[in-house]
Amino acid sequence: MSLKSSLEFAVDDRRASLLAAFKPSSIVMFGASENPNKIGGRPLKFFRQCGFSGIVTPIHAERSEIQAYRTAPSIEAIDHTPDLAIVALPGELAIDSVRRCAKAGVRNTIVMSSGFGETDDVGKERQQRMLAIAAEAGMRIIGPNTQGMANFSNGMVASFSTMFIEAAPKDGPVAVVSQSGAMSVVPYGLLRQRGIGVRYSIATGNDADVTVCEMAAAIARDSELKVMLLYLEGIPDPWHLAEAAAVAREQGIYMIALKAGRTPEGQRAASSHTGALANEDRVVDAFLEAQGIWRANDMVELVAAVEVYLRGWRPKGKQLVAISNSGAACVQAADAASQRGMGMASLASHTLEELGGILPKFATITNPIDITAALLSNPNLFGDILPVIARDPAADGFVIGLPVAGEGYDIASMAADSAQLCKSTAKPLAIAAPQASVAAYFRAQDLPVFDTELQAVNALSQLMAHQSLIDQRNTQMPAGQARQHALAWQAKAKRPGASTADTHLPAPCCLNEADSLSLLSSAGISVVDRVVVQNLEQALACFERFNLQTPDLKLVLKACSAEVQHKSELGLVRLHVQTAEAVKAAYADIMHNADKAGLRLDGVLLAKQIKARREVMIGARRDPVFGTVIIAGDGGLYVEAMPDTVVLLAPFDEASIRTKLGQLRISPLLRGVRGEPALDVSAWVKQIQAVAAAMDQSFAGKQILTLDLNPLMLGAEGEGCIAVDGLIWAQ
Repeated sequence: MSLKSSLEFAVDDRRASLLAAFKPSSIVMFGASENPNKIGGRPLKFFRQCGFSGIVTPIHAERSEIQAYRTAPSIEAIDHTPDLAIVALPGELAIDSVRRCAKAGVRNTIVMSSGFGETDDVGKERQQRMLAIAAEAGMRIIGPNTQGMANFSNGMVASFSTMFIEAAPKDGPVAVVSQSGAMSVVPYGLLRQRGIGVRYSIATGNDADVTVCEMAAAIARDSELKVMLLYLEGIPDPWHLAEAAAVAREQGIYMIALKAGRTPEGQRAASSHTGALANEDRVVDAFLEAQGIWRANDMVELVAAVEVYLRGWRPKGKQLVAISNSGAACVQAADAASQRGMGMASLASHTLEELGGILPKFATITNPIDITAALLSNPNLFGDILPVIARDPAADGFVIGLPVAGEGYDIASMAADSAQLCKSTAKPLAIAAPQASVAAYFRAQDLPVFDTELQAVNALSQLMAHQSLIDQRNTQMPAGQARQHALAWQAKAKRPGASTADTHLPAPCCLNEADSLSLLSSAGISVVDRVVVQNLEQALACFERFNLQTPDLKLVLKACSAEVQHKSELGLVRLHVQTAEAVKAAYADIMHNADKAGLRLDGVLLAKQIKARREVMIGARRDPVFGTVIIAGDGGLYVEAMPDTVVLLAPFDEASIRTKLGQLRISPLLRGVRGEPALDVSAWVKQIQAVAAAMDQSFAGKQILTLDLNPLMLGAEGEGCIAVDGLIWAQ
């Protein structure tokens, strides 16, 4: 047995302290109200209604009781140390309450009060003072500007949400963790409408101390959870979310996230809502994918597939079999599956033969299987064909569409047969049954039921794709290793909200192309042969040297200056230079255009002109939140006009790079088409790996901030991948 690191012990201690907020033996409340419809009154109402068994003490200097709970005039007058405090007082009163809680030794405080970091500079200053008070005492703050949180397994409903009145609480295997108060309860309401129980509903508000990501990490060890739903407006501490995702994979918990702020307008709205930090959306996509977290596009998608997640299915592929008594339903299921990257399973010949012996001649035995209206006259058809389909190894999941059924159909037997299909195969199944009377029979068999074939296919598609993503992540980095990486990341990260500026560092500077290529070469990146000259005589001598080495070689001449990034627009690049006279003309043109533009040159760069099968690119930058971000894709002159790129977040391995490159629109060209050879993807992959390594190194005391290699000349297999241009900002 390996010994835990001090960091692991420290993290575990913090998690235990935070988890105490969900299982308090005693709660103290500031701003308590007799009125159960006030913010300060609603938690007291819920504690009693939901059966919370701990001690609840409202603080009030004049009243002896509030909502039948005995009060105390102050926290100092309580003869025990509360595990949790709730603050529902404004402004300075809230800060004073936090101060008293900290002095009394309270471990966790929920600050429902608004008017802090989500508002103006005055509010931000108040928030910082509150945090400083709590931090000094080792107390954690949830909020401020939070609707509260709930643990429905023990009645600890420290929230003022009306949703818990509208939809009666029921404990279950789902957690909802959100920065937004509304988004912590809207998914709860949608799930409760479908009869699904929820264990946790958590709103972290401003994320001033305990963030939505850290809260996710805290509850991920709950062995009763199967699904965790997240609403994120910013990800200032991705290391906590990475830890949560690693623990979730260990625990078999699916994580689904709705990250708002996809657009600049949405990011601005998020900032004004909770003070959230904006994260570049494509980087967020890459981060969530790397953690095995499914990203939902909207609230509907966030909850739509929860039923299929809860069944414990672990699909191994994406091949679907659809069965219906309607040809139209079959067509719709096939269309939906194809549009979502799923295949319709090709049934084995013996399966088709067996189906042909059971179904009438006018039925369709190929997948999708149309039983037709014959099901009405022969209710046994359903139960006869399902075992046959179940035995076919090509099927990874099933959709049963019953757009019209009811009287005359043996729905009870059909539902029981469908349940047996799941039991015998352990493969996912979704039912499409818009009639409530029909759906009820299948729900009674604990099967997921949807209104339409599209909804059913969408749910299965999400489960299958999500499981594939998790399997891929587990292969690339097992959960235990991922958790260690998250903890190491956390150890070196600054706390959210802390300044990342280092006044001792020099100002960032742009390197000229020659220095950029030299730095890249020293980092193990393949670059073009080149020389920088200071006058025409040197240029001509360089041309002769190159020509002696490789007769009939074409050269490229470029202005070398850190003052210009896009040289072509200013006439500072000349291609196809093959003679001494052409060198003279090109050199003269470049010097003239540079003088015209008022540029200071460090010289003129001469390089061998390399012909590529394809021009590609690699970009890299140091993100203040996520670390090293790599962009790779199609390159050349039109990369900004017609972008075709993918994003990678370090660390990554060769397999993950290849998977990402396979998502490019140009990926078929990389494999070779219409008689053209396959391209040297291996060399490109090595360049990406070298760039990632370079971002973590120091070169003559400088670190790369951003890097742009465009174009990289990609040859056929075995011909390599050569950088012919490079732009680096360093510090």
